[in-house]
Amino acid sequence: MSSENPSPPDDGSATPTAGERAVSQFTVPEMDCPSCAGKVESSVRTLDGIEGVDPQVTTGTLTVTYDSDATTEAAIADRIRSAGYAVEETAETLRLSVPEMDCASCAGKVESALSTLDGLDGYETRPTTGTVVVTKGATGPTDEAVVDAIERAGYPVADARDGAADAGTDDDLWTSPRALKTWASGVVLAVGLVLEFLLTGGNVQVGVLLGSELYVADLLFLVAVGVGGQAILRNGYYSARNLSLDIDLLMSIAILGALTASLAFGEALYFEAATLAVLFSIAELLERYSMDRARNSLEELMDLSPAEATVRRDGEELVVPVEDVDVGEVVVVRPGEKIPLDGDVLDGESAVNQAPITGESVPVDKTVGDELYAGTINEEGYLELQVTSLADDNTLSRIVEMVEDAQSNKTEREQFVERFSAYYTPVVVAFAVLVTVATPFVLGVSVSTAIVYGLTLLVLACPCAFVISTPVSVVSGITSAANNGVLIKGGNHLEAMGQVDVVAFDKTGTLTKGELTVTDVIPLNGNSEADVLRCARGLEARSEHPIGEAIVAEAGEGTDRDIDGFESITGKGVRAELGGIPHYAGKPGLFEELDFDLTHVHATTDGGLVTKTAQQLCERNNCLDLLDGTVPQLQAEGKTVVLVGTEDELEGVIAVADEVRPEARATIQRLKSLGVERTVMLTGDNERTAGAIAERVGVDEYEAELLPDEKVAHIESLVAGTDGVRESHSRARRTKSGGVAMVGDGINDAPALATATVGVAMGAAGTDTALETADIALMSDDLSKLPYLYDLADRANGVIRQNVWASLGVKAGLAVAVPFGYVPIWLAVLAGDAGMTTAVTGNAMRLSKVSPVAVSTEEPE
Repeated sequence: MSSENPSPPDDGSATPTAGERAVSQFTVPEMDCPSCAGKVESSVRTLDGIEGVDPQVTTGTLTVTYDSDATTEAAIADRIRSAGYAVEETAETLRLSVPEMDCASCAGKVESALSTLDGLDGYETRPTTGTVVVTKGATGPTDEAVVDAIERAGYPVADARDGAADAGTDDDLWTSPRALKTWASGVVLAVGLVLEFLLTGGNVQVGVLLGSELYVADLLFLVAVGVGGQAILRNGYYSARNLSLDIDLLMSIAILGALTASLAFGEALYFEAATLAVLFSIAELLERYSMDRARNSLEELMDLSPAEATVRRDGEELVVPVEDVDVGEVVVVRPGEKIPLDGDVLDGESAVNQAPITGESVPVDKTVGDELYAGTINEEGYLELQVTSLADDNTLSRIVEMVEDAQSNKTEREQFVERFSAYYTPVVVAFAVLVTVATPFVLGVSVSTAIVYGLTLLVLACPCAFVISTPVSVVSGITSAANNGVLIKGGNHLEAMGQVDVVAFDKTGTLTKGELTVTDVIPLNGNSEADVLRCARGLEARSEHPIGEAIVAEAGEGTDRDIDGFESITGKGVRAELGGIPHYAGKPGLFEELDFDLTHVHATTDGGLVTKTAQQLCERNNCLDLLDGTVPQLQAEGKTVVLVGTEDELEGVIAVADEVRPEARATIQRLKSLGVERTVMLTGDNERTAGAIAERVGVDEYEAELLPDEKVAHIESLVAGTDGVRESHSRARRTKSGGVAMVGDGINDAPALATATVGVAMGAAGTDTALETADIALMSDDLSKLPYLYDLADRANGVIRQNVWASLGVKAGLAVAVPFGYVPIWLAVLAGDAGMTTAVTGNAMRLSKVSPVAVSTEEPE
């Protein structure tokens, strides 16, 4: 369980201060039905001071708002238990910012340090974002103990309280103490090189050290090692202490080995030692710079939400930190300001730029009652909003957290790389020893040359670029998607999306808008379109049926006739007296029962509006056959037909349908052009409507009248590569699927979304269930983001393959060439280490340039 307090005490305790309004959340796994929720809620409400109880059956959580002066969190937990339900202790998650942990070997040392702590439930290091996530229970170590363990590994924790990564600016990096030492050592190395190879006359002997002659250049090289190698040897010490065979330890061994060979054996490898110290320090700075570039996109996402909010309290406007704003408070947002917290519009109206959350390019008009998201921008009007979520629980904060957590779901390639790297380093180190010992005998080189070969191989023994090649690509792809309104819940889902060749769609709310609208009005017998809609509005004004609501919305506001004797005729329509005259609206069958001849009616051609449909169907004598012509044709288009009339006269025909999204057809065409082999529509709607919609949007296959479990069965068959769609509905070849993506509206399609290789939820902004259950969420209600997602995932897979094989190939090629003298030590440092790390990071950053391509929104003919 967890608690939230809008005004926590100074010591950071989570215990509410007496008399304050507090919010606590309890995990109750066995509360899995409405009946269970009712019992728990009733039990909790017997306590004094309970202001609100919100049981969430789908997540097994109970949120309680209470007066901490009247009751306590422990008392609430006891009431839950007294209702017969266990309360699960919730593990605390501690997020720590460790900016200098920017490579796989760094992460390894931190993990080794954390493994010495007792009571941790788990920990995860994320070098691509410089964060460490630690999970611990109530009996686990203190936060301070966790921080101390990480810092003992040699990595300072930037902010232990909120974990906000702050890598600093590029200028800070290039002028940091390590950078200044690197530049100084580089200058000293350069002077030594000039004396060693150009101004040899000035390179005089200055003494003897341990029996070896020491020249001016050698002395300068030693100074370069002393200045530039401090951080390397320091990190190497921490690596040795944590038994981590990483690049810091290997480079330390290489530098100390060169110095030992120079001093003890007279091999004069001072230059090599200095070159390693200076070039590796430069390499570390370059790696840090390239990693900061990868982190910037996530930091930009985190910076979207303002730190302060203008709150109205006791008639005054106060500017306070967003963390101090409670649910229910009123926040003022002026034109041009960012919206600081999730909430509902209480007063005012404005156009709001929701692109940071949903990726929508056009501002959305907001008025009283509409939902607002933290991080979006108030474009022009004055708004007052009532806060609905705390700062750490709003839509933006959940998105940021999920993007950070996405690294924990490793791709198949990332898992392969980690397994491979566990063997790579020991093998190359062993190869370095073998080359050092064997090449003087096998290839006839000198001992000093053999030592240089061995040192060069030690430089190549760390697989940093190889290990970082996949996660940096995943982070770049996921953050790029988040900035474009697509939330990807893990690298494995990004990889899987790029491999799918079948995309299945739900119909209602996905390919269609999920809202009924009037599509056709055919006036009859001298009535106008306005006459028909006016009568229909009067009849349907008291109806709660979705069809009636659509007709009322289309008719708009108007002067209503007196309505008396309203009656719903179950399964057929409605009846009411309008202005004293009985009127009917309903199915064609209702009017057949009223003895109307529906095979012979007359369309309005004079004095009224004649629709395109009426013009096409009434070809002679203005005569329509509703039963065999008009009605079947409208129904074949997936529309529901409503007739309107009196007991004596048929006044008109109204067709209502769930409107197809204007971008649906172009989206499916774009998916096919990108490489999707099959598109399938699965719906619970009737056969006729399903067929009409499938034809309009251009899917290859469809299946109608499906129950939720039948949708799941069809998805399973598609994943398995068997034919789950009837042959009569298919125009695509049958091939075994490389993966199936299911696209739905996130809640009623949850079982099918979970069954598919990748589940994609539509319009998930502000919808907790969709955000929590979907593998991927399109934050806006915009189907055209799907081709962008598929394109991004496909490109990400390509970038990951390029990075993995390029980094492995370069390392392997250099390692094999070392014994033959083709790889100087500087090339091993710059190309094999810094060069490849910078290259794979730069290649990964190309994914941030992928952007959605606009698709046509023209209605299909």
